[in-house]
Formats: sequence, C-alpha cells, structure tokens
Amino acid sequence: MGKNKKSSVPDEQHLHLPRLSSIPEGIITPIVDTHTHLHSTFGAYRSKYPSGRYETVFDFVRGMYDGRGVEAIVDVWCEAPVLKQAWRELADSALTEEGRKSQWAGMEYWFVMGAYQFRAYRPALVAVLPCGAVSIPKLYSEEVENDILEAMAHPRCVGWGEIGLDYHYDNSPRELQQQVFTRQLRHAVRLGKPLTIHTREAEEDTERIMKEEVPKDHKIHIHCYTDSPEWAARMLGHFPNLYIGITGVITYSSNLNTANVIRHLTSSPSSSLRILLETDAPFMVPSNLYDTALKGVKGRLPLSHSAMIPWTAEFVTGVANEAGTGVEVEAGRAESWDAERVMRVARENSRNMYGV
Repeated sequence: MGKNKKSSVPDEQHLHLPRLSSIPEGIITPIVDTHTHLHSTFGAYRSKYPSGRYETVFDFVRGMYDGRGVEAIVDVWCEAPVLKQAWRELADSALTEEGRKSQWAGMEYWFVMGAYQFRAYRPALVAVLPCGAVSIPKLYSEEVENDILEAMAHPRCVGWGEIGLDYHYDNSPRELQQQVFTRQLRHAVRLGKPLTIHTREAEEDTERIMKEEVPKDHKIHIHCYTDSPEWAARMLGHFPNLYIGITGVITYSSNLNTANVIRHLTSSPSSSLRILLETDAPFMVPSNLYDTALKGVKGRLPLSHSAMIPWTAEFVTGVANEAGTGVEVEAGRAESWDAERVMRVARENSRNMYGV
C-alpha cells in the first residue's frame, strides 16, 4: 500500500518573481492591484512559511513588492469589527508620504470595506462568514455597520465592499443576503462611495437590486468576474462607469466565462477594455506562471500576491489578440494587444474607478 504524500510547497524564494519577459527592458509598467486581501495574504504566508524571512505585513510588502512595479493596492477588508485595529494600523501608516516611504517602500496603500456571506439571523444581528483566509466569525449588526461607516471617512478609504450575493455557497438565506446587500448599497450611494461587488451565480437578483438602488453613473467594480459574458454585457451597457475585475482565474481551464468577456470587449475597434486587474490574493495564482517564471519548479505556490498581475495581463493579451482586432492608430494599421498595453489601460481604469 502506497503512502499518502502531501503536495510539496515550493521554497519561498519562488514567491519573488522575475520581470515578465514579454515587457521590454526600460519600460516601466506600474502594477495596481485593485482587489487584494493583504492581511489574509500575509497570514497565508506565515502559515505556509513559519520560518519565513518576513515577520510583519510591512516586511512582506517591502520585500515582495519593492522593485517589482507594484505602484498601488486596494486592500479589501471584510473582517470588521474583529480586525478593526488591524485595518486602522495599516491605513494610518499610509497617511503621510514619509509613512508610505518608510513602511510601504513608496507604494500607495488604499482600502475598501464591506461585508457579505451571512449564515444566520436574529433581530438586528447577523452572523457573517469573513471573506479572505480569516477564520474568526464576525457579526453584522449596527455596531459593524457603524464601524464600516467610520472607515468610510478615513482618507485612505476609496470604496464600500466587497458586498453582494453568493448563491454558489449559499451560506445564508438568499432573502437575507439581498436585504443586507441593499442596505449597504444605499449607504454607499448616499456617501458617493465606489462599489466593490461580489456576485456569484446570482445574476438576476444582483442585476435587479443594483438597477433599483444604484444610479447609472455610479462607479462599480464587479470583482473576480466568473459569470456569463451576456450578463457582463448587460451590466456594462447599463452602467457606463462599471468595470470588470480580472484575476488569475482567467487562466484556469475550468473557467471559460472570463475569457469570453475579454473576447466580447475586444471584438471591435470601437470597444473599450473596461477591466481592472486584481489578484483577490491570497487566492488564484495565475496558472501561466508555471509555464514561464516557475517552469520546472516542483509543487504549487500556496498563495498569490500583487506582483503576479503581469501574468494575468499576459493571458488577457493572448485572449484579446485571438479576437483579431486592435485599435486603429495614426499609420492606419491595427495595433495588437500586449501585456504592457493591457496593464496601462487597466491602470487608467483604476484611476477612473477608485481615484488611485
């Protein structure tokens, strides 16, 4: 009888990625990760590499991102109020230029906050599954809502989220999900805060509620998109400031929807690539890393991080060029997509969406 073997975890040195080879030397292409869970990512790192070289979140960011083009991140907090002091420590440390240089190696730190995935209900009290890799249960109550409202006033807060409906896991009654989703949408609209939306297998209800509650010109980021291309087209058509979040999941053979959204967006010269690049770290390592930067490495990386975004952009490039179109340039020829161009467009979209 054979023994069960645990899958090997590559040495942490493999988390330090080289420059994407398809981007020419001398071209600086800033990375903006518009959806990452930094606290959970660092927790995953310490769990998998207990003797790792980075002992704090700041050590991790400085060591992993400095010199790799990570210009800014939008950190997503779904853990209020359990981790209230944690988010405030990170956000406050980024308030000054001096703090950003000393703690973040010059990287811009921004965040959003919200709550979703409810699994129980009592009057004025909802038990919530935290998102990310955090295992501590938290409550959605007036206290939690007040904590989120307090966070909205922080100078580094750029949106409300992630919030939404998840009918894949169905961790709470759908009617309850809809009620709390609507409640948070109304707060965000009242405050003029951009929305970070989580939706999975809930197209009809998400669309209905958003069209009822959200003004057409509101800024919306549907993160980690995996639903149908037809639904993406409807939402993009109705909300002119809506962007589709693309993570490493686009590289997975089990997911065809996300790539088909890119094909639709690049199917004609008049189309605009209304996407945001994100990791949803620590999840969804881009699979094409193993064909290039990690070729020959045994095992799979146990977490993703913001410096992996160029590989997601490279995969988007291949899908976009399959559509056979580009943008007409002055010389009258069609300009094909490349990773640098995809990242440049996504970087400008992040400015439009979050102002970062």
